[in-house]
Amino acid sequence: MTTTTSTGTPAARTDGGSGGIYVLAAHPHWRDSRVNRRMLAAARAVPGVDVNDLYGTYPDFAIDVEAEQARLARASLVVLVHPIHWYSMPALQKLWVDDVLAYGWAYGPGGTALQGKDLWLVATTGSPEASYHPQNYHRYFFDAFLPPYEQTAALCGMRFLPPMIFYGARSAGEAAVKAHVETFAQRLGSYPEWPEIEEIDACVACPVPESDRPADSDEVGKVVSDAFRAAMAHGLASTTASTASTDGNGKAA
Repeated sequence: MTTTTSTGTPAARTDGGSGGIYVLAAHPHWRDSRVNRRMLAAARAVPGVDVNDLYGTYPDFAIDVEAEQARLARASLVVLVHPIHWYSMPALQKLWVDDVLAYGWAYGPGGTALQGKDLWLVATTGSPEASYHPQNYHRYFFDAFLPPYEQTAALCGMRFLPPMIFYGARSAGEAAVKAHVETFAQRLGSYPEWPEIEEIDACVACPVPESDRPADSDEVGKVVSDAFRAAMAHGLASTTASTASTDGNGKAA
């Protein structure tokens, strides 16, 4: 029998994995997921893989930066698993990047914690691959939306591995979904013995001068980030209270 968390995902491992691979799965609506949910379960079944369901771990968006940095430090491969939202990543995954990949730790002077590690994007799209074309409604090939991911890896001294993209998740057949999930699990289990890795050059360093990031601006950023998290927590608490005070028809009880 499969147990589930409050987010409807298979229960998380509690041993923390061996630290070789850290999978960050971000989906705000797991029960509606056809592909990501199964990849999350598949990753948890691979020995030695540390898996984090971000929306399950941080429902209040209050990210434990020290804990996340410790998990990253133990990994040699970091995997981002999520659906593409408006040509980018889900909101909580973006907040994780903003908070965890900090100046002085992940990049900039002294920020060498991630240098030499690998970053792998495993994403899904709701639209079919043909829609990502200059003559179709997305107007660009999908590769046009990858530079923010690639540059994030580069700034942190990480090697950006070829992404694994599943197109048309809403309409894909069961056989295609099953094959994709099996390939994903196989890749996790065989890392770093991937044939193409030997052909991918190490990331060229992207040093950030100290003059580009004055210390005062970092303090302002921390204040803004703390204020955002406090506002999010207050908003979630208000929503919970409002929900608790209504009946099944949405009317005040």
